[in-house]
Amino acid sequence: MEAMDMVESGGIDWMKILSAMFLVAMLVYLIPRAKQMMEISAQAENKDWGAVLIPLIAVVGFVIFLVSMV
Repeated sequence: MEAMDMVESGGIDWMKILSAMFLVAMLVYLIPRAKQMMEISAQAENKDWGAVLIPLIAVVGFVIFLVSMV
């Protein structure tokens, strides 16, 4: 019964422990990948940014259109 009282009173339960372990595992996996992505992005050329800017401008324009329709 004491274990149930601890869980109900806001004590640390298994779900919190497992989620904390999962968060740490994700960070361990993602940090080397982020470093690798930063190195690759440094090699990007100007023509690569056009592929990002055109859809971004289209989305911003569409949002402005939707807001003006209200």
